[in-house]
Amino acid sequence: MRPRITDVRLLRLRALQEIGTLDTAWDLGGRMTITTGGGSVTEIHSSEGVIGIGPGVDPSLLSVVRRIVIGADPFEVEQHAAALRYYALGMPYNGATGVDVALWDLIGKLSGQPLYKLWGGGKDKVAAYASTITLGTPEERAEFATRVADDGWRAVKLRLHHPNFEDDIRTMELVQDAVGDRMKIMVDANQAQSSGQWQPGVRWDFRRALETARALDQLGCYWLEEPLNRFAFADLARINAAVAMPIAGGENNRNVHEFVQMLEDNVYDVLQPESMVLVGITELRKIYTMAEAHGKLVVPHHGGRGLGTIAHLHLVASWTNAPFLEMFHEPPIADYRYGFSILTEPPVVDKDGYIAMPQGPGLGVELNYDLVEQVISA
Repeated sequence: MRPRITDVRLLRLRALQEIGTLDTAWDLGGRMTITTGGGSVTEIHSSEGVIGIGPGVDPSLLSVVRRIVIGADPFEVEQHAAALRYYALGMPYNGATGVDVALWDLIGKLSGQPLYKLWGGGKDKVAAYASTITLGTPEERAEFATRVADDGWRAVKLRLHHPNFEDDIRTMELVQDAVGDRMKIMVDANQAQSSGQWQPGVRWDFRRALETARALDQLGCYWLEEPLNRFAFADLARINAAVAMPIAGGENNRNVHEFVQMLEDNVYDVLQPESMVLVGITELRKIYTMAEAHGKLVVPHHGGRGLGTIAHLHLVASWTNAPFLEMFHEPPIADYRYGFSILTEPPVVDKDGYIAMPQGPGLGVELNYDLVEQVISA
């Protein structure tokens, strides 16, 4: 008998402690609150008694998800992903992603293999990069980069969209002087948050984007991320052709066909799909295959911290053209470990900047069930 899905549940988790808040660079005036615990988790139960877990599904989709998958074979993940996309596409972000991740976790557990091994991966550890949250002053960014370099991190991503071009370049120069060749330095312009022409904060035009790209290229920047609107494919391709430094992006793009166009038009050299925006990791794996065929890198967006980031960890470990895993890390308030605080034995970044791959089946991590404060099953 093939295994069958018997139930889908949403677990609400108790928050343990509020660590603090930060001003987010990509939404000036917006605030990010960092806690330990909290959030929600999707559980998918099987006839074998095995349970898969993933990020929390949007509660408004739970009844639809149950109708799609209960009684079905969990291994038919492509069929489930297609149905989930149909029902979840109209949401601001893909509220069904947690189902796709939980299905893969269940498949890995039923197969007795970590997901990265199930997908043919050969890396037993993955290099992480410290992705900042705030804009900061040039001096603050230099001090921060020094601290994370001293902790062993191999790369750092700066948010650079100050009111003037000079402060952006000065930030890069000070950070470079501070860390030397100990770290790769990425830069995120955060110009693709909106699908239209307006968003909070400084908005770059083509000239600002091109001048910044050329200056950063001369300084040895590892990549420049999203210097223009997410659909400005023609202008992004012009910038990409004008510099040797890779141009990166795609975290806010919601459809696989958009990545097809990016690849065909040479828009980006580094694709950054996000499982919480697409339909989970099923679609990310398709984007990777296309990128590999075009000779491009894939470094997925951060995965929303928690189980989404763990799923991305397995993807990066299974891919030959993925040099880094993005991790939100801006201590003391936004230490990456707080994002893993719902897990009993979370992975850690070692003194050399690597994360050892979990060796348990599926995602290879266990939820701290002491945090569950409510179970929703209908």
